[in-house]
Amino acid sequence: MLRLLTLLLTLIALPAAAQNGPLRIVIDQGVIEPMPFAVPDFIAETAEAANYAREISRVVAADLTGTGLFREIPASAFISGVTSFDSPVQYADWKAINAQALVTGAVSVAGGGRITVKFRLFDVFSNAPLGGGLQFTGTTDTWRRMAHKVADQVYSRITGEGGYFDSRVVYIAETGPKNNRGKRLAIMDYDGANVQALSDGKSLVLAPRFSPTGDRVLYTSFESGFPRIYLMDVARLSRKALDDQPGSMTFAPRFSPDGRTVVYSLERGGNTDIYTLNLDNGRRLQLTSAPSIETGPSFSPDGKNIVFTSDRSGNPQLYIMSAAGGEPHRISFGQGRYSTPVWSPRGDMIAFTKQNQGRFHIGVMRVDGSEERLLTASFLDEGPTWSPNGRVIMFSRETAGAGGTTALYSVDVSGRNLRRLPLQGGASDPAWSPLLP
Repeated sequence: MLRLLTLLLTLIALPAAAQNGPLRIVIDQGVIEPMPFAVPDFIAETAEAANYAREISRVVAADLTGTGLFREIPASAFISGVTSFDSPVQYADWKAINAQALVTGAVSVAGGGRITVKFRLFDVFSNAPLGGGLQFTGTTDTWRRMAHKVADQVYSRITGEGGYFDSRVVYIAETGPKNNRGKRLAIMDYDGANVQALSDGKSLVLAPRFSPTGDRVLYTSFESGFPRIYLMDVARLSRKALDDQPGSMTFAPRFSPDGRTVVYSLERGGNTDIYTLNLDNGRRLQLTSAPSIETGPSFSPDGKNIVFTSDRSGNPQLYIMSAAGGEPHRISFGQGRYSTPVWSPRGDMIAFTKQNQGRFHIGVMRVDGSEERLLTASFLDEGPTWSPNGRVIMFSRETAGAGGTTALYSVDVSGRNLRRLPLQGGASDPAWSPLLP
């Protein structure tokens, strides 16, 4: 099995002449050249599908090019077109423009706004389909999801990794000047489309986190004047406070991998420790007991361990302990201050925020603390979150000065392909959902 052993490893498009098997991108070395591919406009098989067909093909192309691993060949270079979903592929015409992969598709719309999207992927230099075709069915309101599903399939067949396009991100939408900034919960598609507000913006909210099934969100609210953790049902927008104890403050929550437990920080009497709360029976368990500040906990994918930040060594560093508590062990030993650790879905890495010499960074390290690598550097980068496949990290960036702005960025785990999300207004505290069902 291919493993991401160092942060220099990334995806590479193998030159056609070197291929002895099916078209694929393998994890091998630094990117030499993105794989050239073509996505002709999908065929509209019903009159109502004409606009959807073109838009879906454009979203598929945008998803793939956005990874930095693929380069789309423009339609102006095409020698032959695609007039029917079932028509034979003219491989010679696509080879002539150096397309290594070809994606074709068709869209139909039936009564009641029912939309069906089907696609096929071809290995141009092997003159053969790359796997069988698939189709997805939904409503016209979910046409973008259909496009993301197609792109996920194409990405997975070529890279051998899981996709991440059919997912959402919950975050803090920000408005107003830096010294009086309004913040509300919001949710969007992974690429910044379909933004929806989840809260009214009347109270300060922070650090939203998805459940493993993507249907619930944990977050911290200051509506009572003190930080309290709330649990929200995303579909109904209903919510309830968790572990609301007089004289205490709760914050920095995250779900366990099975969604039945919440790990969080609780401050009482000037001391902050890490606790878990069983959502089924309400049982609370204290995991740490130290005069230092323990915060920012995150479960490992198997639920057996927790990584967190503690200043017990004098300044904030990263520690790992059993999910049942016990003595933690330190894993970060570099210069600077570490915070907001989050375990990769693959289980092999931990992403974090690091402050050192007046700069903020998003970094990653192995779970034993080795192979630390900083992926970004700016006035203020913070709050990493992993894509569902563990390939991409999203985070928030703030610019300097009184007029500084906030925005969401993504970067490949190798440190390449830094991209800003196209959002209106400020944004911070992103949290990526799992792939949608």
